[in-house]
Amino acid sequence: MSEGRFEQGYYDSVYPSYARQNPPKKLQFYREMVERVAPVRAPVRVLDIGCAFGAFLSALDPRWERYGTDVSRYAVEKATAALPDVRFARADVDAIPFPGPFDVITSFDVIEHIPSLDAVASAVESRLASSGHFVFVVPVYDGVTGPLIRLLDKDETHVHRRSRDFWLQWAGERFALVAWCGILRYLIPGLGYAHIPTQRLRRFTPAIAVTARRKA
Repeated sequence: MSEGRFEQGYYDSVYPSYARQNPPKKLQFYREMVERVAPVRAPVRVLDIGCAFGAFLSALDPRWERYGTDVSRYAVEKATAALPDVRFARADVDAIPFPGPFDVITSFDVIEHIPSLDAVASAVESRLASSGHFVFVVPVYDGVTGPLIRLLDKDETHVHRRSRDFWLQWAGERFALVAWCGILRYLIPGLGYAHIPTQRLRRFTPAIAVTARRKA
């Protein structure tokens, strides 16, 4: 467990505008990515790895079975208080207490913090349903925006500052790629948070969203 690294001091110093950086339009985009691959039957089971305060899970259909894990005691306590109908646990990726199968497993701006990418892939693979999907978002540090992103990124817990091709290859080795797009995003002082998914400019964006499915 990453004791102390992601507690209240981390959020207060690195992400003091956390709520503004997760506006409804962003959460709706995440929800739509999941809904596109979720089965029609009910109830859909979803696990969010690195759920923080549970904002994404709060945007999902409340009839779904929703689960969230995070290494932060502070975040999990706030999420549990805010969403009593969601099951939360404080856990590392290699010690998730919720058994599968899950129809969809998500991880938004989290994987770049986790030292062992093998542990991430193994945790997801072991809990996905046979037709399940893995949906994740990561920042990328290549292309024309790469130097600027490196300059602006003040989060020292980002242990993987990788290119989009790195993440696509990593996902393709363990899962079957379904789709991916770029995300233009930035918190603009006085104007709010810009969050613009794009296919046309996906090679030039500071982040990517990837959907993959479990291999047969």
